[in-house]
Amino acid sequence: MVMEGMGMAAAWAAGDLWVLAAAVVAGVVLVDAVVRRAHDWVRVAALGAERRSRLPPGEMGWPMVGSMWAFLRAFKSGNPDAFIASFIRRFGRTGVYRTFMFSSPTILAVTPEACKQVLMDDEGFVTGWPKATVTLIGPKSFVNMSYDDHRRIRKLTAAPINGFDALTTYLSFIDQTVVASLRRWSSPESGQVEFLTELRRMTFKIIVQIFMSGADDATMEALERSYTDLNYGMRAMAINLPGFAYYRALRARGKLVSVLQGVLDGRRAAAAKGFKRSGAMDMMDRLIEAEDERGRRLADDEIVDVLIMYLNAGHESSGHITMWATVFLQENPDIFARAKAEQEEIMRSIPATQNGLTLRDFKKMHFLSQVVDETLRCVNISFVSFRQATRDIYVNGYLIPKGWKVQLWYRSVHMDDQVYPDPKMFNPSRWEGPPPKAGTFLPFGLGARLCPGNDLAKLEISVFLHHFLLGYKLKRANPKCRVRYLPHPRPVDNCLATITKVSDEH
Repeated sequence: MVMEGMGMAAAWAAGDLWVLAAAVVAGVVLVDAVVRRAHDWVRVAALGAERRSRLPPGEMGWPMVGSMWAFLRAFKSGNPDAFIASFIRRFGRTGVYRTFMFSSPTILAVTPEACKQVLMDDEGFVTGWPKATVTLIGPKSFVNMSYDDHRRIRKLTAAPINGFDALTTYLSFIDQTVVASLRRWSSPESGQVEFLTELRRMTFKIIVQIFMSGADDATMEALERSYTDLNYGMRAMAINLPGFAYYRALRARGKLVSVLQGVLDGRRAAAAKGFKRSGAMDMMDRLIEAEDERGRRLADDEIVDVLIMYLNAGHESSGHITMWATVFLQENPDIFARAKAEQEEIMRSIPATQNGLTLRDFKKMHFLSQVVDETLRCVNISFVSFRQATRDIYVNGYLIPKGWKVQLWYRSVHMDDQVYPDPKMFNPSRWEGPPPKAGTFLPFGLGARLCPGNDLAKLEISVFLHHFLLGYKLKRANPKCRVRYLPHPRPVDNCLATITKVSDEH
C-alpha cells in the first residue's frame, strides 16, 4: 500500500508538472501576443483610423527588434526564402506587407509590380538604406544621395566605368589578369585553393587598377583586409559594441578612409607641384578633375565615399557571381558543353593577328550571357534594397505612409514560381526570346538608380568564364558544403577546390 501510495503521489506530481508547464507555455504565448499587438498599435496609432485601414497586412513584432530575429534566423538557417514565405503563408499573396525592421516601420515589396512601381517613382521614394549601411558605405555615396546629387555624380562617373572606350581599355588588363590567375591556381604547387577567396583577390586587383591605377602592394593589401570586415557589417544591426559585426565594420571603414585619403592627398600634392601622372587617367583622377555645369568640384569626402562604394561593389559582386557561375557550369555538363562550344566558335573567328579578346568578341557571347543572367537570378547577391516614402502612396491598393521605409525583395521576385517556373533549377535557356518584363529581373536594380557598374561586372565575369570553359575544370573538396547567406551567399569553405588545366590549346 505504501508503494502504491508513493506511485500515485509521483503520478500526481508528474501531472502537476505537465499542468504547470502548459500554464507557462500558455502564459508565454499570451504575453507574446499582447506585446506584439501593443507594439503594432503604437506604431500605427498616429495614422488615424482611415489610413490604418488601408495599410497592408502584417505585424510589427516585438519592440526594438521587430522582424529582425526572424530575418536573421531564416538567413542563418540556410533557408532564406522562409522569411518572406512566412508572410505569404499568414497573410496571403498581397505583394506588400507591413513589419518593423532596422529600427523603422517598414513595408516589404515582394512582387515585380510592387518593386517596379517603387523603383520607377523617384519623387515618391528616396533612398532609405539602414543606418549601418549608410554609415559604412558613406553619407556622401550613392546609397544616401538625393536624386539630383545622384544624377550629377552618375553623369560624371558613367563614361569612365561603362563607356565603350573605358571598357575597351579595361578589357586588356582583365584578360591578362584572368589568364595569369588561372595558370597560377592550376599549377601543381597550388594544390587546393579557396576558389572564392582567390576570385575576390583577383577581382579586387582589377577594380583597384581601374579606380586607382598604380596602387602599391601595401595599399592593395590594406584595402583588401578591411573590406571583408566592412561587408559583414552591412546588413547587421547598428550595435557599436565589441563582438558585434557593426563594431568591426566601423573600424574597417576608418582604415579604408585613411588609406584612400592618403592616396588622394598624394595625388593632389603631386598635381600642385606640376607632376604629371604616367599612363591613362583612372577613376580617382577623373573624380578629382570632374566639375559640373556650375564649375563645382567634388570634395574629398565625396570622392572617398564614392570610391568606397565602387570598390566594394566592384569586387564583391563580381567575385561571388563568377564563383557560382563556374560551380553551376561544372555541375551541369550539358550547359557546360553548350557554353564551351560557343567560346570555341568565338576563338575560331578571331584573326591570328589579334592579341586577346575584344568587345566585339564579348558581344558574341550570347549563351554565356544567359548563363551569367541565370546565375544572377539564382544567387541574388543584392537580395534587397531600400527606399523611403516621401508622401502617402498606394502600392497594390495598400497605403505606404509618408516616412515609412520600403524594402524591395529582389530575391523573392527571382525565386517566385509564378514569375520563373521551377525557380531553383539552373536553366540559362529561360532567357531565350524577348527580354524579361520590367520588374521581374532586378540584380542591378531598376530605373534611375540602376547599378552604374553592371556592364563592367558582366564583362569581368564573362572573360573569366571564357578562359575557364576553354581550358580548365573545377573539383570541389566539399560539394555539399553548407551555404552562408549573409552578407552574400557563399559556401562556408569558400569553395575549397582543385583547379586543373585540361587543354593547352587556349
